[in-house]
Amino acid sequence: MKNFVLKYKLEFIGIIIGAVGGWVYWYTVGCASGTCPITSKPLNSILYGALMGGLVLSLFKKK
Repeated sequence: MKNFVLKYKLEFIGIIIGAVGGWVYWYTVGCASGTCPITSKPLNSILYGALMGGLVLSLFKKK
């Protein structure tokens, strides 16, 4: 388990940063009408932010 975490630590950091960023975006911008697919609920924003954060930081991983 420890090797798995060390191997993918950059992705985990990206997931955490993205999740926090998704929540901040929902809290500050949000969606007033409730019809926005991503920002209408905080869970959607957090999951989308976590996915994007993990994907973006995985681009910087050395092979």
